[in-house]
Amino acid sequence: MNTSIEVEYWVIDTAGELTSPGELAEISERTEREFVEPLFELKTPPCETIDELRSTFVEQLDEVLSKAAAVDKRLVPLGTPINCESIDRRPDERGRIQKAVVGENFDYAKYCAGTHIHVEKRNVTDQLNTLIALDAALALVNSSPYFHGERIANSARAYCYRKKSYAEYPKHGQLWHYVDTVGEWHRRLEDRYDEFKQAALEEGIDERAVEEQFSTDDVVWTPVRLRDEMPTVEWRSPDAALPSQLLRLADELETVMEQLHHTNVEIEADSDLRNTGHVTDDGIVLPEFDVACDLAEAAMHDGLESADVASYLERMGFTVDDYHPISMQIDGRQYVPTSDARALRVESARRLEEDVKSLRQSVEH
Repeated sequence: MNTSIEVEYWVIDTAGELTSPGELAEISERTEREFVEPLFELKTPPCETIDELRSTFVEQLDEVLSKAAAVDKRLVPLGTPINCESIDRRPDERGRIQKAVVGENFDYAKYCAGTHIHVEKRNVTDQLNTLIALDAALALVNSSPYFHGERIANSARAYCYRKKSYAEYPKHGQLWHYVDTVGEWHRRLEDRYDEFKQAALEEGIDERAVEEQFSTDDVVWTPVRLRDEMPTVEWRSPDAALPSQLLRLADELETVMEQLHHTNVEIEADSDLRNTGHVTDDGIVLPEFDVACDLAEAAMHDGLESADVASYLERMGFTVDDYHPISMQIDGRQYVPTSDARALRVESARRLEEDVKSLRQSVEH
């Protein structure tokens, strides 16, 4: 099954200050700037195996880090920059329209760095529903509890997106209900596009500008998206994190995605958080949607410190003890001043560089 990773990393200078990616975004067609100044994105091509994905991802990162060292820049694997001065959005028409529609809350997204894992479309309805049910797996790689220095959740990024940015448009940025057919998913997308377009027109945005910048394929920012143009099912729940963590997550996610093509996928009617959901050779059983949402909330707020989340993810096929989320390692304070945030970004950049070095050695051997 073809799988690929897109990951966003903050760019800092040697003192830990956020800075523009500059030349890092020009290394290849798979490196680019994001919609805010200090954010950089790396995209792997679709890879047929996890081993291929690992070697490709490591090779790409190694090239970026070499260039970064030459220009005194570093990459930071954190879901938010912890605490910093105001971040500027790069000027573009799409962002201008989003800000006009969503309002001031859209600015929360400027402080978020995430990971998107794409899996090849196959049994699409089962894939969509299973990825919705696995939203709680974001807890495995939560990487920052802080926003503007304040501790707000084990995954501050998920909290900012879901509770703040799209608070007024929950159907555009929060978890969707399970579907019975792919057609149902497409009808929801059409409804969201019409809703967004109408809101833009009411804000005085030219209709042609909306149609040029948005389509049903890209009008929502939900944790699970169906990408017709790629074509993949895209899982957007996780924070940015260390490459080894993301590769482990992609590996175990791909295993579940592969298994659902060879077994039955069912939704159970058990509302007991301690027993719901499992992946076995006999089949995949998903928790009812409300329970999946409760688990996702616990994953966002408490991460793997939630016993319900940890046991659920074990039942769903993840080796929870092998993950060591950055959030759990840097958590513990209610407030982090900007000077300490700079130091944490530098330390996180060092850890990323060591992580890539270790991965490169394992790939070479």
